[in-house]
Amino acid sequence: MRAVAKYGALTTLGSVVLSALVVVPVDAADAGGAHPTISAARGVARAAERAATAGITFGACPEAERLPDPLVCGTVEVPLDYTEPDGRTIGLTVSRVPASGSPERRQGALVFNPGGPGASGMYFPMVAEVPHWKRIAEAYDLIGYAPRGVGRSAPLSCEDPADYIKAPTQSPVHPSASYKRERIAEAKAYAQGCARAAGPALRHYNSLNNARDLDVLRAALGEQKLSFMGASYGTYFGALYATLFPSHVGRMVLDSAVNPDPEQIWYRNNLDQSVAFERRWEDFRTWVAKHDATYHLGTDAEQVGQSYERVRAGVAHKPAGGKVGPGQLQAAMLGAGYYDDYWPTRATALSEYLKGNQQPLIAQASPRPAAAAESENAGAVYTAVECNDAPWPTDFAVWDRDNTALARRAPFETWDNAWMNLPCAYWTAPRGRPAEVRTSPGQLPPTLILAAERDAATPYEGALELHKRLAGSALVTERDAGTHGVTGGANACATAYLEDYLLHGKAPVRAADCAPRAEPDPTSPRPTDRLVELRRRLNPGIRL
Repeated sequence: MRAVAKYGALTTLGSVVLSALVVVPVDAADAGGAHPTISAARGVARAAERAATAGITFGACPEAERLPDPLVCGTVEVPLDYTEPDGRTIGLTVSRVPASGSPERRQGALVFNPGGPGASGMYFPMVAEVPHWKRIAEAYDLIGYAPRGVGRSAPLSCEDPADYIKAPTQSPVHPSASYKRERIAEAKAYAQGCARAAGPALRHYNSLNNARDLDVLRAALGEQKLSFMGASYGTYFGALYATLFPSHVGRMVLDSAVNPDPEQIWYRNNLDQSVAFERRWEDFRTWVAKHDATYHLGTDAEQVGQSYERVRAGVAHKPAGGKVGPGQLQAAMLGAGYYDDYWPTRATALSEYLKGNQQPLIAQASPRPAAAAESENAGAVYTAVECNDAPWPTDFAVWDRDNTALARRAPFETWDNAWMNLPCAYWTAPRGRPAEVRTSPGQLPPTLILAAERDAATPYEGALELHKRLAGSALVTERDAGTHGVTGGANACATAYLEDYLLHGKAPVRAADCAPRAEPDPTSPRPTDRLVELRRRLNPGIRL
């Protein structure tokens, strides 16, 4: 599972409006004895005031960012701990492309987060080059940033990157008792590695602080209202921002929504994710069977599944290229659960392997040493945020019971998902209690939620729940589709709703539907769209 991303200056300060329902994680206790919520709110206001005065000095991007012109980069300082705003600060890296249209058409800054947790948005301003982003790029400064812990923003690390991408590895769908003991030991060691590397700072990497950081960034950019677009996990702390700072929200797009119900954060959301990936795995196999004349992997989903098992058995016996075992194979195929446009490349890799040509599979599934540090960092932030945010079962017997039962009906992803999250069972930092995401009628301007009906990474039920909790929100659904990220540009209907909202403030009254995007063309085995390349750069673990 670790090979693919999971969920991938101010003129005047407005008031900081807090929901009475918000519960701050227990790590936010402050020495002064004030309620931690109030103390953190004061810390945000103080940090935002400083950021508004300082602004962001943009200049050439450091070579380490690997960003082309015309992107420029800068840094905004945020408190590590918002209950101690005059204490240690960390610098969040920020990227920008100014609005390309005339000054009178400029509508401010649009900040983007691609999710994760652990994904960097530093590449986001490059979407200005993509045709269907042109009108938005004319109206907005496009702002990317690396959240706390990510990239050069006070980076987290929990283990040697070389160990993180070690290969080949196994991926049993029904693991033995001995294999479970091995993975428990690894999870304990990983949790200890995070604690050892980060020390007392570890507890401050969480979703509420990510939301607070957004308000400091808003102030540093000189925006009275935040225009924000969050994808996947970005929808969750975007919704937290809307709950914490409703008077600071301008236009907010939440694409592929995480279920924000506190009872779902994060253990149950991951179980639901495994069920949804089983559906998407069947969607992929059904599409492959439809094109059996091209791939020769079977004429129905069951036969395609049997062909996949032959590949699994083959790489288990002799890893392809010495590096691609069942673990790497499963991670590569998981990409097909995220994105339809990976279907032709993945199907080609399976087909060619069974013909005796291992090269496509090796190219798509082998670990990339050059991306090891970036991938390990993303994994460390993912783990820290999810473990810090919420209680997790601390008895492996609970994990074993739930995932053993789930794997009987959803074997494709269940146990690999469990192993990725298992360090949370042995986490040494204090666990938080998830905040109650909810706004009252009139608190927010209309917000736009977009979701694909068959999305696996963020199952559709999450969009319905978020829609209920954000009063006045509009939900646009891409029906009978499952690509993670509706605003990728392949669906003209969804793009039209996005443009109407960001450019004109228009949103459906409550809900609207879009027909699904076209299915992939098996005669075009490699996607070439510029946005696909940007997606890969935003999510370094995903291979085309």
